[in-house]
Amino acid sequence: MKIILASGSPRRKELLRLIYPEFSVVPSPFDEKSLDPAGLPPETLAETLARRKAEAVFRQTEGDTLVIGGDTVVVSPEGEAMGKPQDAADAARMLRALSGKRHRVTSGIGIFWRKGGAEGAHSFRTVTQVAFYPLTEKEIAAYIATGEPFDKAGGYGIQGYGGMLVEKIDGDYWNVVGLPAGRLRRELEALGLL
Repeated sequence: MKIILASGSPRRKELLRLIYPEFSVVPSPFDEKSLDPAGLPPETLAETLARRKAEAVFRQTEGDTLVIGGDTVVVSPEGEAMGKPQDAADAARMLRALSGKRHRVTSGIGIFWRKGGAEGAHSFRTVTQVAFYPLTEKEIAAYIATGEPFDKAGGYGIQGYGGMLVEKIDGDYWNVVGLPAGRLRRELEALGLL
């Protein structure tokens, strides 16, 4: 069976290797802007985007194939779904909003497969609570200067310098990185795909 990760995220790629040592990476052609997020709770948005990304890649395949897509949304204490910052000012705005508070990180996972002529689809989401230390403007500027915030939802990466901003988490650490690998493995086992 061909295994495809429908994401260009280096973090998801690294984590999926814990489950499948060999797979292909095909970034999804699905345009996130084509989905109107109005009225969708952030947790539903993450799962819906993950499904759409995986399905867009899956529909381009033939034969026995497994496609896994993911999307991560950081939800501010005020309930705003935070994507990747557009620039340094946007990153600073996000980090100020998270400073000294708890927020949620949701990763949605979409799974599509074809095995022996039969097709299937499954999705799920995992939510982790994250608490930030209170941040000074100097800390925010120094973190932005690392360049790390710009390709990460919510403007931080817990697995890098951003881990220094995090006081504690309640839930799955790997979910905050972008792929809840332990749960994904169990879901794949239950589906008979491992």
